[in-house]
Amino acid sequence: MLEIKRLNSLEPDFWHQLDALLAWESVSDEQVSFAVRDIIQTVRQQGDQALVDYTNRFDRRDVISIDDLIVPPERLQQALNSLEKNQRVSLEQAATRVRDYHLRQKQESWQYTEADGTVLGQQITPLDRAGLYVPGGKAAYPSSVLMNAIPAKVAGVNEIIMVVPAPDNLLNNMVLAAAAIAGVDKVFSIGGAQAVAAMAYGTQSVPRVDKIVGPGNIYVATAKSMVFGAVGIDMIAGPSEILVICDGETDPEWIAMDLFSQAEHDEQAQAILVSPNAEFLDAVQNSMSELVQQMPRSDIIRTSINQRGALIHVESLEQAFEVANYVAPEHLELSIDEPKQWLPKVKHAGAIFMGRYTAEALGDYCAGPNHVLPTSRTARFSSPLGVYDFQKRSSIIMCSEEGADKLGQIASTLAHSEGLTAHARSAEFRIVQNLLES
Repeated sequence: MLEIKRLNSLEPDFWHQLDALLAWESVSDEQVSFAVRDIIQTVRQQGDQALVDYTNRFDRRDVISIDDLIVPPERLQQALNSLEKNQRVSLEQAATRVRDYHLRQKQESWQYTEADGTVLGQQITPLDRAGLYVPGGKAAYPSSVLMNAIPAKVAGVNEIIMVVPAPDNLLNNMVLAAAAIAGVDKVFSIGGAQAVAAMAYGTQSVPRVDKIVGPGNIYVATAKSMVFGAVGIDMIAGPSEILVICDGETDPEWIAMDLFSQAEHDEQAQAILVSPNAEFLDAVQNSMSELVQQMPRSDIIRTSINQRGALIHVESLEQAFEVANYVAPEHLELSIDEPKQWLPKVKHAGAIFMGRYTAEALGDYCAGPNHVLPTSRTARFSSPLGVYDFQKRSSIIMCSEEGADKLGQIASTLAHSEGLTAHARSAEFRIVQNLLES
């Protein structure tokens, strides 16, 4: 039975209720942290042997050496060739759309020259090596391979290392095929915190990477947080979220299924509908109660909706956007007339799906923009994964003699005010008057 919460913006404690609804804390605890810390330390000390031991222990495998955990390139191509035609075409079309979109994100180096000949600018360079974590076993996410690997390739990353666990020796063909299409360079069938540690610090066989991206369970997320600093990471992601703003004119079944599309991810996912039309909220609730019975993951959907879902009645569409900006959702659907006119009202959202025909699910797979998005209200200050996450920016400064004279006088004054004499003298040596006197 669905027992979704109903909130009303007119209630005096509405914002307090909304805060309570949004509250989410990672299930990571001291026990998880202790276990992950021990795994990381062991991998750093024992390298490949630790990966073999942990894989046998956690993934119920019986491998003898690290060679058994290396997935050869021909296995990726074999997986691609084994797909049904419709699967392969869909995967390739999705990859093309993702690539086309991200090509527009690529940043180029730039410079400009000031009147005195001083050159300033920025040099853009790709990371040398990126690591991609992909969930494995029963959880198969080929779309995540495309969304993480393709932007790295567009950025010019020289080598992409992919790790994917293979519990009970199960490797998903769609995941391997996606790796072939996306141009992944090396694949290891390892997972968990040990895979994160291997990519962060390197082993005899697993190369050390510069940045680790990709989703994982709480052990993977905890490991990523612990290795940050030794290596870059994309984000520590929370449960999936969707917030739909609807004026009441969309088919209630469409909206119900849009909410389910996120609720079916896991029990902690959050689905929220905001509307000024109370009768429409009733209609959506009725549709949800009917449709949930048809869902293969109905138990997960029910738990998610009952625990963290909500139907919110607001006074107006203007207030709906106020609520949405407060929530700062991962996915925001604008199922309203003239969504372009309302777009400037959106301040905080990971991705914005505009119009009645734009289901969030399209963004998950094939629209083009990245589906790796900020969760847990972090859209207030962060952005979707993109090409820019795999590029570095280096400042360029080249002073002419005249420029060194002018900037040297400014720097000298400021350095003396900070008590940094060597800084001041370094700049003063290049001031024209000092050069003439010497």
